[in-house]
Amino acid sequence: MMKKDSLKGIYPALLTPFKNDHVNASVLQELIEYNIEKGVSGFYVGGSTAEAFMLSDTERKQVYAIAADAAGGRVNLIAHIGCISTAQAIQFAKTAKALGYQAISAIAPFYYKFSFEQIKKYYFDIVDAVDMPMIIYNFPNFSGVNLSVEQVSEFFCDPRFIGIKHTSNDFFALEQFKTSFPDKLVFNGFDEMLMSGLAMGADGGIGSTYNFMAEKFIAIQNLMKEKKFDEALAIQREANRIIKALCKVGVMEGEKEVLCQMGFDFGTARAPFSVLTDDQKKFIKENITDRL
Repeated sequence: MMKKDSLKGIYPALLTPFKNDHVNASVLQELIEYNIEKGVSGFYVGGSTAEAFMLSDTERKQVYAIAADAAGGRVNLIAHIGCISTAQAIQFAKTAKALGYQAISAIAPFYYKFSFEQIKKYYFDIVDAVDMPMIIYNFPNFSGVNLSVEQVSEFFCDPRFIGIKHTSNDFFALEQFKTSFPDKLVFNGFDEMLMSGLAMGADGGIGSTYNFMAEKFIAIQNLMKEKKFDEALAIQREANRIIKALCKVGVMEGEKEVLCQMGFDFGTARAPFSVLTDDQKKFIKENITDRL
């Protein structure tokens, strides 16, 4: 089993660029290189930020392969392989293993309101089928599944489960995950709350706005380690100003437009996401891109 400490840090949850409704491999490679130069610890590939549930199986595997090729073993790669279907998730996990990913991660199966026993079996079936470290993805707002400390303990007693990505403003739960299981990784999910998550013991963060401003989140983590809280808060406030602006136009759509304005031909998000108006693009330029 790999050393879990080597996975700590800041991970952009990669967006997926499209051109003529196909994955734009060269632009994704450019973004990965751009962020490696900034000093990220690695990438979270194929998550909700990647529009994973709007990609075909072939496209998801293509994204895993592009990221692995672009990273070239220089940084860590975590493949989000979550699906409603266990069999489908296992196939994605096998792809990630073949490509040399360091770990896999999965959202709990959603929509059908599965029982905890069914969710538990889903995760164990995956790790039984693919010998890779698993990071649970706890995202109650979107998945409808809110894993408690007691439930997570049923995974963490198995060394194959090395951590959790906690996308929630329940920092008591985050603190309890880390306090109860100090040898497990805990990643903060919400970008606008990274400082709070770190203060409660998170080992790092995985976030979507990290795609274009990872340096801010790297700085926040470094300043928190140095106990320079006022300086960390100032950067978090600036990041949050940007996130607030994104929320006015749509986060997924807005993030892609920021990257386009930065010179990355990311295209637009897939329908039913919106196509931004010229006024919205101007708003992004004036309030985000020109002020990065």
